[in-house]
Amino acid sequence: MRVALDTGGTFTDCVFLRGGRLEILKVHSTPRNPADAIRIALEKIAGESPDGAAGEPLEVLCGTTVGTNALLERRGGRVALVTTAGFEDVLEIGRQARAKLYELMGSRPAPLVPSERRFGARERVGAYGRVLLRPSKAEIARIVRGVRASRADAVAVCLLFSFLRPEHERLLAKKLRAEGMAVSVSHEILPEFREFERTATTVLNAYLVPVMSRYLSDIEKHAAAASRHGTENSRGRGSRPARVRVMQSSGGILSAQVAAREPVRTILSGPAGGVLGAQQMAARAGYSQAISFDMGGTSTDVSLIEGSLRTTNESIVADLPVAVPMLEIHTVGAGGGSLARFDRGGSLRVGPESAGAEPGPICYGRGERPTVTDANLVLGRLGSEGLLGGGFRLDEARARKFMARAIRGVRGMRSVEQFAQGILDVVEATTERAIRVISVERGRDPRDYALVAFGGAGGLHACNLATSLSMRRVVIPKFPGALSALGIFCADAVKDFSRTVLLAVESSGTGGSRAWKRKPFGELEAKLRSAFGVLDRDGLGAMRGEGFAAGQVRSERLLDMRYVGQAYELSVPAAGDFVGAFHREHAQRYGYCDAGRPVEIVNVRARFIGASPRVHWRRQRLGKGDCRVAIIGTRAVYFHGRRRAAHVYQREKLRPGNRFRGPATVAEYSATTVVPGGWSAHVDAFENLLLFGEA
Repeated sequence: MRVALDTGGTFTDCVFLRGGRLEILKVHSTPRNPADAIRIALEKIAGESPDGAAGEPLEVLCGTTVGTNALLERRGGRVALVTTAGFEDVLEIGRQARAKLYELMGSRPAPLVPSERRFGARERVGAYGRVLLRPSKAEIARIVRGVRASRADAVAVCLLFSFLRPEHERLLAKKLRAEGMAVSVSHEILPEFREFERTATTVLNAYLVPVMSRYLSDIEKHAAAASRHGTENSRGRGSRPARVRVMQSSGGILSAQVAAREPVRTILSGPAGGVLGAQQMAARAGYSQAISFDMGGTSTDVSLIEGSLRTTNESIVADLPVAVPMLEIHTVGAGGGSLARFDRGGSLRVGPESAGAEPGPICYGRGERPTVTDANLVLGRLGSEGLLGGGFRLDEARARKFMARAIRGVRGMRSVEQFAQGILDVVEATTERAIRVISVERGRDPRDYALVAFGGAGGLHACNLATSLSMRRVVIPKFPGALSALGIFCADAVKDFSRTVLLAVESSGTGGSRAWKRKPFGELEAKLRSAFGVLDRDGLGAMRGEGFAAGQVRSERLLDMRYVGQAYELSVPAAGDFVGAFHREHAQRYGYCDAGRPVEIVNVRARFIGASPRVHWRRQRLGKGDCRVAIIGTRAVYFHGRRRAAHVYQREKLRPGNRFRGPATVAEYSATTVVPGGWSAHVDAFENLLLFGEA
């Protein structure tokens, strides 16, 4: 039995197979202990599963925001840093770059490790890998004593040029681990150059180890309990061993044991599942180019999909650099629970603060501050029958009462409906800017893409957002409120490895139009083969630990390349004319390329993939049935200040081939979709809801 769970700010979403059919379940998140919501979900699923499912192996796949929240709230572990003497302050020095160029009094966040817990070891490796000074036994003992005295929960070890010669790091890590300390070592986490990013990523990993190890330990206990429950129901047919895997930010899953040691790889775990699910649903709807729009209770995540998914090694999370592979996801603080307020100048602001699961929006019964969900309810986009198929009622009268109180004395605000429309206008402007960042600012035209909208609130805003971007195609996938969990359910096991090589690519031409290409059997080829050989050895060994034999693993190879003299790189496949591919990618990203300029390979990368069990999506016949049987009522909905009557369709009653026009709303267990006037809807063969705007 396979269960995928995505823990969000308001709800925890679950997708699982029962009787050969995918089903979903949503339970309230438990922010004080996120693992409790997973326990509740597993208990419900195990309790409702038929006796025939008992005795089956149990695999639990998790997407989580625990690491992200720990960073945002600065509640990770107490970390000590061991580095080369003289480089103890690299975390504070960072890069000489200003996040806000014209902010005269700009400030940086405090480093995760204060100066009193940073220890400099007297050792040195040169820039070309030559050992200049070996750490003595007395020096190692001194470092261990200092770290022990600091009472640190975890230790980060990051020595200068250890990506070339890691033996000094191994010595220190061995002694520190012998003392029972949790140690993160840079040559294991990120064996690449750039001292600041490598140190920051290793420290961040150590900072999250205490939080994530406790969280994953709790999940493993809950999974084991669910297995025992299944064994008791199996009438002696044997036990159900439990396996827990965690979604990575790069779009693949890995075992909970590895994730507990390397939690930095899971920071954007849940959003990565959403992008993976959006890619699959867009492909089934016939769109290879799409923009994913995931609007949940706390935040909105957007990403560009062009066939394959794009990853980056230059991310900033909570003002901290994270240099491990992550899907290119842009996040803004705009969700169903985002709080609305008026600033001192009287301007309406929405987010990034959120009501979360506790106390939640006003209409949930406990909150008292207006949110985006309250605004949608007041404007008729949500019905008072509530969420989760009527299992969670919404209190419209309470929402109106507190929203009226919020606008009391606000100049120009004449009604609750006007206030609600203003909230939606602001939050949709925020999400529009986020999509422009990943499309227009990267040379892409949003009109060439389909918008894949999901999350509990995605369908409520999708058509308005598409209209503002001149997009005419919107995909509302099946199970939109749990698509992140569905993406996690379908994810493959993945391990990423990298290594800095710094290899020059020689020229075969002359003059200004000279072409740069590989020599067929030259020195460059031999060095690349050697570097990739090391990655293959490490990667196949890691995949064996994930339960995959060598024949079950496929690999992808990449090269990080740049023009000589540049500071940053672009990744291209390590096959064929990779130099030409680099020039083309540079032109696509920056608008120009220089075929006559020397090129160098900075890093080699390899991704190892073990295929997970496939979900077989059944293509259904398109019928011509009357979709009026899906109408469950009519209600007044406000569209840009005008009140219009709109049919309410029950999505579970819609059949492939059904068509209808807006204005309408589509209600289902996990989400609600608004179809404005001028838009038409069509249910495709995979039960996706395709929306088309007028040209």
